[in-house]
Parts: sequence; structure tokens; C-alpha cells
Amino acid sequence: MKLKRLIAPLLVGVLAFAIAGCGNSTQTSETPKEIKIGATAGPHAQVAEAVAKEAQKQGINLKVVEFSDYVTPDKALADGDIQLNAYQHVPFMENFNKQNSSNLVAIGKTILMPMGLYSNSIHSAQDAPNGAIVAVPNDPTNGGRGLALLAKAGLITLKDGVGFKATVADITSNPKNLQIQELEAAQLPRSLDDVAVAAIPMNYVQSAGLNVEKQGFFLEPKDEPLAVMILAVRGQDKDNETYKKIAEIYKSEAIKQFIKDTFKGTITSAN
Repeated sequence: MKLKRLIAPLLVGVLAFAIAGCGNSTQTSETPKEIKIGATAGPHAQVAEAVAKEAQKQGINLKVVEFSDYVTPDKALADGDIQLNAYQHVPFMENFNKQNSSNLVAIGKTILMPMGLYSNSIHSAQDAPNGAIVAVPNDPTNGGRGLALLAKAGLITLKDGVGFKATVADITSNPKNLQIQELEAAQLPRSLDDVAVAAIPMNYVQSAGLNVEKQGFFLEPKDEPLAVMILAVRGQDKDNETYKKIAEIYKSEAIKQFIKDTFKGTITSAN
């Protein structure tokens, strides 16, 4: 009996230590004090900075990490180097998940960013000369999106049903014998001196300082699903309350007003 009385407190102490250890383990996986949100340079980063200022008012320390390409922000998120990112649409994210066996999910919408056809030399699709070089993004979803936009503008036709998954091999007619050139999206604005037409995502239009009214001649409609940008997290973090609060800030009147004042209607809130 004496032995039992001696062992009992010892077991309680061990159990308490184990529980404390579990608590510490849980704590290390909690929301970091400094939350990092990835965004591509330009509108995504500008809006994210505005969101960070609003988040600070709620005691949330949100740091914006800028990227210059489309793939690295998703890799950084999947690897846990950042906690959220805001720069892509759902099909792009789903393609990244498929290609990288990752589990990124959307927890909210951010902004609407229509892709458009831009040129320094022509002002309509009909003005495109025979044999002209036309540039489109070289990433899978935006490349197909660019080809779909060329088809909507009447410059090419595509196989039925391919939509934004189109590739150059899906072109069924090309009456002007356009030369399709695939370039990294960030390089497209700089290509305008060398190509007749480029299909450019709006964030790179804005960051390069292109004039949408003067250089753009055919834009996606603002209800185009691929124009809807999202806030992404890792699947394991989809129920994180702090990250949900950040998603809510994107819907706030303060952010809607910031977008309206800053982009004058070329980019609008998705909420």
C-alpha cells in the first residue's frame, strides 16, 4: 500500500509533464506571430498591403512577401514558408496541386482581374497583320486562357470544349497565320515592342504601367470565372480563425474603397 501511495503522485507528475509536453507541441503549430502572405508584384501586392494595414487594427501582424512569378508563391505556401497567398485563380491552383501533389485550398475571393489583348501597334483584332507574332503566357492555365481570348476575339478557332485548357495543338484554324509565341507572363508587357499582340494578365499590365484604354483592345468580361482571384492556404489551415479573419478583411468596405480609388475600375473587388 505504501508503494502504491508513493507511485501514485509520481504517475500524476509524469502525466502532467506529458500533457504539458503535448501542449507545447500544439503551440508550435499554432498561428505564427508574424503571418506571411505571398503576392505577385503589382495589384495583388498593393491590395495585400492595404489588407495588412487593416489587419493591424485587429491585432493581426500580416507581412506581405512579393514574388515576381506565378509558381514560386504556391511552392512557398505548400512548403510552409508563407501562410497564405493572393495572386491566382482556382484553376491555376488546382493545376499546381495536381502537378505537385499539394493540397492548397481557397478560403476567400480577393479581386477581379480580367486578361486582355494588348498592342503598341494595332487597336483591334481585325488590324492584326498576316503572319503577326502573338504572345501568350507559358503557364498551363493562363496560356490556355490567352488562346481562348484570341478565339473570342476572332483571331483563331479552337477545338470544341477545350476552354482555358487549350494548347497551341488545339488551334483548328488560324486564318491570319499568326505565330503564337509562349512567354513567361512577367515578360509579356516588355514584349510589346517585338510582337503585334500579347495576351497579358491584368496584374502584369498594372505593374508594368501599361495603359489599359490605349494599349488594350479586347478584355475578358468581368464575370469571367478565370478573372476571379482567390486567397489560398494549405488544406490543414483552412479552418484557422485568424486566416478566416484576413479573408473577411478582403471583403471589408475599407478594402473595396481602396481598390476603387487605386485602380479606377480596371480592377474591382471580387466580393
